[in-house]
This record gives sequence, structure tokens and C-alpha cells, in this order.
Amino acid sequence: MAEPRRAPRLDQPQEPRRLKLPRFDPESFGRWSEAIARALGTAKFLVYMTIVILLWVGWNTLAPEGWRFDPYTFTFLTLILSLQASYAAPLILLAQNRQADRDRLALEEDRRRASAQKADTEYLTREIAALRLAVGEVATRDFLRSELGRLTEDLDELAQRRKKRKSKQPEAEPDDHADTDA
Repeated sequence: MAEPRRAPRLDQPQEPRRLKLPRFDPESFGRWSEAIARALGTAKFLVYMTIVILLWVGWNTLAPEGWRFDPYTFTFLTLILSLQASYAAPLILLAQNRQADRDRLALEEDRRRASAQKADTEYLTREIAALRLAVGEVATRDFLRSELGRLTEDLDELAQRRKKRKSKQPEAEPDDHADTDA
């Protein structure tokens, strides 16, 4: 069933009748403009453009009178170059704006990463400081080696003293009373 057509309401404004233009994807148009701007900014483009202009001027000055399509003042060439410039300038500006947006996003990302790295560095600095304080209270390898060396020397001296005492003491006489205790 077809819907009945509603009468316009008098309490609401009418929508303006506008010319409906075709819609386009701004992202794809931006990529297209960047490709053109990239091509316009190359030495290859300048060389080709120079060749075309030289051929144009040469043809319209050296060719027979009937074959010339743009006589001496080269009005058509001027029109073509003006048309090219009128389109190239906005496309280049659009490409520059898109590049500026990308640069801004990259800068924000770099700032975010730098901030995160700074926070990580500060955290690690605090952890290292805490470890240094803790290590200051713990015996180090060099300290343990020196203490073990000193104890070894003390034990060696003690062993030598015992040897000397044993060598200076006469052998003990056998105890005769040992049998009576049993």
C-alpha cells in the first residue's frame, strides 16, 4: 500500500529546496589531491610542461598559417595555463592541510609517548634509588671476600698456635688411676 501524502504543517517551517549535488568521499578526494600535488611538485612534471609549452609555441610560430591553432599572443595557451594554476593551487593547499593534520596527530602521539616514557623513567629512577638504599644495608661481594679472607687468616693463626702448643708440651703420662674408676 502506498502511504497517503501528508499535508504540510503550518506550525513548522518548510525545508528549503536546494539543488542536490552528488556526494563525494572527502578522504578519497583528499588522497586524489595529494597525488596530484605530489606529481605537480616533481622535476619530471616541470620538464614535461616545458616541453609541451615549447612545442606549443614552436608549432604556432613555425607551422604554416593554416595549421596554427593559437596565433602569436597565445591566448589559448594562457587560458590553459591559468586553468591549470587555478586548479593546482587549491589542490596543493588541500594536500598541505592534510599533511598539517597528519603532522599534528603525529606530534600529539609523540607527546603522549614522551609523557609515558618520562613517567616510566621517573618510576625506574625511584626503584633504582630504593635498590641502592637496600643494597647499602646488604653485604657486598667484596665485603664478604675480605671478611672470609680475614676469618681464614684467623683460623690459620689459631691452627698454627695449637700446633706450637702441642709441639711444646711433653707427651702426657699415662694415668694409672683410670682403671680403678671402672
